Amino acid sequence: MYDVIIIGGGVVGCAVARELSRYRCKTLLLEKTNDICNGQSKANTAILHGGYDAKPGTLKAKFNVLGNAMFDRLHEELDVPVQWNTSLVVSFQEDGHPMLEKLLQQGIDNGCRGELRIIDREELRRREPNIGSTACEALLVGAGGIVCPYELTVAYAENAAMNGAEFQRNAEVTEVKKLANGNWLVVSSIGSFETRAVVNAAGVYSDVFNNMVSENKIHIHPRRGEYYILDKKYKNVFHAAMFQLPTKMGKGILIAPTVDGTVLVGPTAEDIEDKQDTRTTAEGLAKALREASKTWEHIPTRGFITTFSGLRSTGDTGDFLLGEAEDAPGFFNCCAIESPGLTSSPAIADWTAKQIAGKLALETNPDFNPIRKSIPKFRELDDAQRAALIAENPDFGKIVCRCETVTEAEIREAIRRPVGALDVDGVKRRTRAGMGRCQAGFCTPRTVEILAEELGISPLEVTKFGGKSYLLDGYLFEEGKNHA
Repeated sequence: MYDVIIIGGGVVGCAVARELSRYRCKTLLLEKTNDICNGQSKANTAILHGGYDAKPGTLKAKFNVLGNAMFDRLHEELDVPVQWNTSLVVSFQEDGHPMLEKLLQQGIDNGCRGELRIIDREELRRREPNIGSTACEALLVGAGGIVCPYELTVAYAENAAMNGAEFQRNAEVTEVKKLANGNWLVVSSIGSFETRAVVNAAGVYSDVFNNMVSENKIHIHPRRGEYYILDKKYKNVFHAAMFQLPTKMGKGILIAPTVDGTVLVGPTAEDIEDKQDTRTTAEGLAKALREASKTWEHIPTRGFITTFSGLRSTGDTGDFLLGEAEDAPGFFNCCAIESPGLTSSPAIADWTAKQIAGKLALETNPDFNPIRKSIPKFRELDDAQRAALIAENPDFGKIVCRCETVTEAEIREAIRRPVGALDVDGVKRRTRAGMGRCQAGFCTPRTVEILAEELGISPLEVTKFGGKSYLLDGYLFEEGKNHA
């Protein structure tokens, strides 16, 4: 019997697991795929929004500003990279000033921290010399920043597990129903579990679970966004995250540096029906490039190293849907978590955990430890620090991913950690092995070997992202034969 079962291992689900571990609470997180951070949370713009965009009085406005203010503490406690590089919302037309004024006032009304003001063309060009020639003015958002979304999610999960939370992957939830004793039965592909409370953090599928238990039906539709990634050689083209004036479909096409030194271009915004359709399309990518060219007029297309797309969980109300369902006591929703969901995640998790703790009369966990240290990043160390690590563990002297300078020691640690990597993509998100210029062209064979060794499986069983995404063909490995 559990106190709380969380459905969904994205950034919000893992953040809630961590916050619940502050209490004496038996918590289980169920994730249907082979790894946490395998959906919406791995494929977004990695922006810490300042809080100017959301309509005042909404949950988005409230939790955006609260969450933004929590990231310095998260940086210290979870050892995740956070950079406050500012954001600029740029107008490319002379009549855009009223919209900038509106965003400025919204930011003031929402309580945005830090500098918030409109800057003219001259200051904009001093700050960002590579801005497009038609740029007129911009809203400067001092509280804008960047973070790595998958590193943050992994950090939440690892710290939650360190403090007693349980995680089960490849555990697809198929049914949630109320029991006669007032508890909930959660039926999954790995078994059925009884719990006092349920947290619905299932992303684009969160409407499915809400509608199983509540007469207050909701609808979540996926909104696909397509992106390009530029090589690290362009990391200094822009300092700030460069937005364009937003539309009803979102914050528009942006160009933003990442904490890892690459550059993101995107996303598009296309409402679709298929909750698994994460294709990139020629039309979508062409639109992203065309619109982004207002901000950066001569985007070096030969510098693109990959493309990807992500799905946003867009609800019909335009706001987050949070809290206990009125007609389903003990069932707590974290639904319609689209932008600024990443920024809001720590505040949503804090609020949700407190709601549950009050409902269940949970006691504080006196042994809770908020500190989680990241795997040492060999690429970021100086020669003396590298030598010390190699002396302690010779596997730090074995480079597996040349593009990102990722060592064998880092990969093994990523697999061995609580809620560790189970597949090649899981290693990639935890270490960046395979994320560089060659996009895993050279490092995949050794990564597969290490996964097989650490997990005690055959290389033929190693997958890219779980399921049947096997990387090797057993025909090539038949004993005594050479089919190469």
